[in-house]
Amino acid sequence: MSPTLLISKELPTLKYNPSLERFDSSWAAPLSTLLGLGRAAGATFIEFFLERVNYISCLAEDDSITSLSPKLSTGAGIRLFRGKADCYVSTNDLSFQGLKNALEKGLSILGLNLPSPNAYIPEINLEMFRDYATVKNKDIWLNNCSSLGEMGDILLTANVQLNQKASHVQSRRAAYFRDWQEILVAASDGTFARDIRLTQSVGYNLLCADGTNRSSIGKRVGSTSNPDFLRTWNAEESAAEVAESAGKMLYADYVESGSYPIVMANEFGGVIFHEACGHLLETTQIEQKTTPFLDKKGEKIAHENLTAWDEGLSDKAFGTIDMDDEGMPAQRTLLIENGILKNFIADRTGSIKTGHPRTGSGRRQNYTYAAASRMRNTYIAPGEYTLDNLFNSIDKGIYCKKMGGGSVGATGEFNFAVEEAYLIENGNLTKPLKGATLIGSAKEIMNKISMCSQDLGLAAGFCGSVSGSVYVTVGQPHLKVDSITVGGR
Repeated sequence: MSPTLLISKELPTLKYNPSLERFDSSWAAPLSTLLGLGRAAGATFIEFFLERVNYISCLAEDDSITSLSPKLSTGAGIRLFRGKADCYVSTNDLSFQGLKNALEKGLSILGLNLPSPNAYIPEINLEMFRDYATVKNKDIWLNNCSSLGEMGDILLTANVQLNQKASHVQSRRAAYFRDWQEILVAASDGTFARDIRLTQSVGYNLLCADGTNRSSIGKRVGSTSNPDFLRTWNAEESAAEVAESAGKMLYADYVESGSYPIVMANEFGGVIFHEACGHLLETTQIEQKTTPFLDKKGEKIAHENLTAWDEGLSDKAFGTIDMDDEGMPAQRTLLIENGILKNFIADRTGSIKTGHPRTGSGRRQNYTYAAASRMRNTYIAPGEYTLDNLFNSIDKGIYCKKMGGGSVGATGEFNFAVEEAYLIENGNLTKPLKGATLIGSAKEIMNKISMCSQDLGLAAGFCGSVSGSVYVTVGQPHLKVDSITVGGR
């Protein structure tokens, strides 16, 4: 017996009662109907992204809690394609009628209208529900996180540690946030998947001053999928590290401008690769033809000692996801192998418009943004050299131990401040230096990274782009750049 086909005029009579407490399989019926409605109207592809967020941040300045900021939000984003043309609409009304109204608005943007009253609505067969949250017992995460009282007590205790370990202290800040997110993706290609994400971060910022001498050092750590993250943070160890760096930089000499070989530290040193090269490998840049690597796949773009990855699989790393915001499972993507460009970072739209395969990299800040090709855990792979090999190869250069902020042009030109640096003389670290800025371009520096050590380290970061701010990991081992322009005095 053939199934009864739904007719457009019957839509107002439908009664759906999906769960409002969680995104589960009860959402299959209403979303399948709406996806079919969009297809009947002429859209070639439709995707629904549903989201619930429970966020809180806490700031301790000196010996007081000065800010406590909660945020709750619920909403949905709908992306529609008509051939290669696409549009995106969002709503915070998750009722069937609210989602239908948003769908209708998106269709009108593409020049499409809802089908006539007697038109048949095709059935969209969604896949068997992929529920990463239930499979991995993520539903208990939120209740197991630190309470408000714990947050405040831990941050205040952390600031006491800073005061005990540093001298000439002007200000102390300890900041924490917890971001819990539940998502559901349903699309006309049959995608139907749910996940829960828990992202947390805590960090220090210490300002010291003695007369005209000043230093400011920060450190941030982050993790996913760990409700006990804040409880297990070693505040004393972090305070000792930050205090030691601030003390050394307080009386450091200013660096002299020039061209130097440098050694860049592992972990957050990878921010330069992320900013100056990683973005240029996203298909959003290919669509705009703003990347110098546009037609370089299969060609040498970096030193033969350099290999780089982007992936969403590293345990508890800041950019780790079980699926992306388009419902594609996480994977590892080899970007560069022995200097040869192997792959780009692609979301669905990027794949449609450029032909490069999707890599599970469709990401967005929240439901008000359409997903775009974005990095996850992006890092230069460890090499074969020891730290002694790197330092002993330099007669006079600079060790960049801690990177600060910077800026990057559309085609990879960059400048990055160095928070903590030391002079290298005959392979040895001598005096501390401050005021250094690294200046260069992606095409230039990639071919000058000649040595990578074996100590790969990852660090938490935040990345802003066309789909908002997302959590990412940057990383690298210690590495040597043969020469780079260093701005100073």
